[in-house]
Amino acid sequence: MSNFVDTMEEVKNYIYARTPLIIIQSSERERVERMLTMIKKELTMDIYYYTDSKQVVQLGSDGVSTNADSDPMAFMSNLFRRKHGAIFAFGDVRRISEDTMYTRDLINVLYLAKESSSTLILITNDKVIQKITQFGMISKLDYPDDEERCRYIRKFAAQYDGRFTVEWDEGDISRASTLLRGFTEIQIENILSNEIVSANGLFKKNIYTLAGQKSRLYSSVSSIQQVSVDINMESAGLENLKQWLEEKRKVFFASDSELERYGLETPKGILLTGVPGCGKSYSAKMVAAKWELPLFRFDIGSVYDKWMGESERKMKEALDFIDNVSPCVLWVDEIEKALAVSDGGNDTSRRILGLFLFWLQESKSRVFITATANDITRLPSELFRKGRFSEVFFIDLPTPSERRLAIKQYAGKCLHVVFREEQLEELVKLSEGFSFAEIEYAIKDTAQQMLIFGPQSVNMKTITDNFAKVVPISIRNGEIINSIRTWGYQRAISAHRAEED
Repeated sequence: MSNFVDTMEEVKNYIYARTPLIIIQSSERERVERMLTMIKKELTMDIYYYTDSKQVVQLGSDGVSTNADSDPMAFMSNLFRRKHGAIFAFGDVRRISEDTMYTRDLINVLYLAKESSSTLILITNDKVIQKITQFGMISKLDYPDDEERCRYIRKFAAQYDGRFTVEWDEGDISRASTLLRGFTEIQIENILSNEIVSANGLFKKNIYTLAGQKSRLYSSVSSIQQVSVDINMESAGLENLKQWLEEKRKVFFASDSELERYGLETPKGILLTGVPGCGKSYSAKMVAAKWELPLFRFDIGSVYDKWMGESERKMKEALDFIDNVSPCVLWVDEIEKALAVSDGGNDTSRRILGLFLFWLQESKSRVFITATANDITRLPSELFRKGRFSEVFFIDLPTPSERRLAIKQYAGKCLHVVFREEQLEELVKLSEGFSFAEIEYAIKDTAQQMLIFGPQSVNMKTITDNFAKVVPISIRNGEIINSIRTWGYQRAISAHRAEED
């Protein structure tokens, strides 16, 4: 059952019970108005409704409005004095968060409502002082849930099908609904209208752009930057990680009702550790590309401030922004530099860590975190508790087959050549112990020579020489790399598919 239906049933019961006050918390006045109109028809009761623009009208009626001089207080008082069981909905209520003459007048109206078994309905998203809330009940109308969003998208697509090309099927509508989570009805309509006009239709390939529009609705935060992602990007190797992501993708985009049925939550994210230059940071972009979600990079270190309380304020502001722009992929690079807390660590660092851990555990937003760490031993043990990160993956030096694929991809992209099998085999052997970054360097060094001296200046010997002169990190920092690999083999899931070396 949708939130709209649940809230309507709740409000209807409060009206039945002659509750003097019903506060409907919502920023979508039109949806509340539609709900009250439906209740009016079902109960066959008059509901008077006030807005600044229309003044006082009866919901569901085409009758003439009554001028209340932009302040319906006198109208409400007279209504509750002369009519038993009256219902009045206040659509533009304001100034109710503090004890003022206005709120005291409103309290007097509530006493009249109580005496005449009438009901006053306040529609607001603002805080209401306790002196008012004690008169009744609070009901919250959340943003449209998955069921409502799907229904609205179907209606929108049907409305424009014929005038525009509409490729979306039920699966696409469900995906779009997930991406539009957290939007109001008006925002959903604006986004869909902009999409159908700018793309001249609703196409499957453009669905991922819907979520990207969300960041434009909120003020930017200095510690978070959106990262552009090529959804057609190629990635070599890491097959275990790719398979895991493909499986979890189905859970991440599952509807709320499906998740509730199985008692599940969306996956929180992954913590990636491993050898530098082997694809940890690249994997964050890969997740965003494969899932067709916007990617945001969170520099946690930049929230720290010398002034008391500012660091915590900036952290909360950043986490609120992330919740607002979800669904998205959040990239936290070198997380250990920002969240490593030693026994002698200061109180601010511990509070920042506490805020981040609480958000990881409790946030219900569809945010998939991809955090990378070069030295995972510096991270506090609390980060590894289940329910925070979904899994910890270890990214090792590429296997022979991964090196082969990476060489083919970089050669095609940078050198515009296709190596013969024996040439590939030679380069795979020469690149033993290389990271992905070192393979890229060797091939791009060759591409640079082609640019400077011309394509004729480069041959197979040039390429093998460039590979041979690279001193890989596995040799240059052998002790450190061996230590990283030992930790990864013992305490994390391999991102690679096993093969004979």
